[in-house]
Amino acid sequence: MNSISVFNTELGNAAGSLLIAARHFGERTAVLEASGGRMVSFEGLWRRALALACRLRNSGVRSGDRVAILLERGVESATSYFGVLACGGVAVLLSETLKARQIDYILSHSGARFVVCADGLLDRLPELLPSDAKVIKINGLSEQMPAADLDLTPRTGADMSHIIYTSGSTGMPRGVVVSHANVWAGMRAVVAYLHINQHDRIASLLPFGFDYGLNQLLCAIGAGATLVVERSPVPQRIVQTLFDHKITVLPAVPPLWLQLLNVGRFRAERLPSLRVMTNTGGRMPTGAVRSLRGSQPGADLILMYGLTEAFRSTYLPPDLVDRKPGSIGRAIPGAEILVVRDDLTPCAPGEIGQLVHRGPTVTLGYWNDPVATCARFGSNPLRPAGTPDAERVVFSGDLVRMDEDGDLFFIGRRDTLIKSLGHRVSPDEITEVLYGSDEIVESVITTEPDEMRGDAIIAHVVLKAGGSLERLKQYAAREMPRYMQPVRYTVHEALARTASGKHDSRALSNIEG
Repeated sequence: MNSISVFNTELGNAAGSLLIAARHFGERTAVLEASGGRMVSFEGLWRRALALACRLRNSGVRSGDRVAILLERGVESATSYFGVLACGGVAVLLSETLKARQIDYILSHSGARFVVCADGLLDRLPELLPSDAKVIKINGLSEQMPAADLDLTPRTGADMSHIIYTSGSTGMPRGVVVSHANVWAGMRAVVAYLHINQHDRIASLLPFGFDYGLNQLLCAIGAGATLVVERSPVPQRIVQTLFDHKITVLPAVPPLWLQLLNVGRFRAERLPSLRVMTNTGGRMPTGAVRSLRGSQPGADLILMYGLTEAFRSTYLPPDLVDRKPGSIGRAIPGAEILVVRDDLTPCAPGEIGQLVHRGPTVTLGYWNDPVATCARFGSNPLRPAGTPDAERVVFSGDLVRMDEDGDLFFIGRRDTLIKSLGHRVSPDEITEVLYGSDEIVESVITTEPDEMRGDAIIAHVVLKAGGSLERLKQYAAREMPRYMQPVRYTVHEALARTASGKHDSRALSNIEG
């Protein structure tokens, strides 16, 4: 049976993807937790989701209510996501890595009146929950729930599915509102270009509160694949899980890839089952791309670019990775990527402009923030004259250039470009050179105001075993013009990360300050 047949039934409610998977794949394993070996089948996951949906309805959840999910990634959080959707609620996804202050803000900002939680986490909740929020325990759900006891709440594709909070360039996180149609479109596109099928075993290493992490769950459900959840942050433990559970699809973000490449077994021993590795959440240094290809030559490497406001925008087909290791590729199926100047006219090949995404994965905007929504989402700037203005696109804020073949190259954020000694510089340009020194494992660039330079460049680095800061400085002095060179290097044992696993430049800047 072709797993893509899961998409043949049009259902407004994204929970319908699990219903169809339960019908198609039944007792096949849907989610497996590497630690402890707990697992649930597609049929069992659907019945657990129905049981939770009934509990939510009996607790007062109504269509459109925001329901926060505060659980460790695994069987229970997967159950909760689909259970909230099945009863017509809007899931507010909280990463298990968030701290008390962030959880408190998201609960208050989203207006979540209900929180799905487990006994093990309740001891951290009383001081965090708004006074009117009701805790709904997930403990004790039955997989014997008769399927006829609850119907999916009618939803259209335009209705809200979930809210994902993402860090902005300034201020507190913003809640990106994702529709049911967005979920279906994103799931369908990724399953198609990664060729995911029911025989795959997908590694889950990233929080479900990160759109990339959630998509691993959605793709597993959409294709009938097994999601293998590894919650340990220890790279050696992750590598062991990849071998033990015969992982075929391995998604990660650049900081995690760099950590895995630092594990001798990952570099030296081929994973026999691995067929594809994917990267998004930041640009991979060219040297790391080549190291990954050399470490796991039997697996395709697919480089991707996305933003939470549109989920996924581009991917680089694996046959181009060796020829264009610095490219983020071309539009995903069903989308179009525009590159425009500041006056919203199209850029010529080779010209730097802003990436604009159009297509069915463009989300509904920011929760309770019309000003920010209007600033980021707008009309298609290249629509033909006379076309009704009914389409919404998202302006990424990222600068890219397109080559003659139509492949894109990431240049940097419009709001993070450095102005040093009169020159505009991307932080990625600097880190690319520093990685080439072979002295460091990781690097992040921050800046501080400087009267003479404009922006003074600070390099935060983690040295390799045997790496030398002095040799790194000498290498940078040889390989970079003066305006690109860091004025200061700060050596760390590890670099701060956000809840989604990306480098936390803001935290590093605060440390400097």
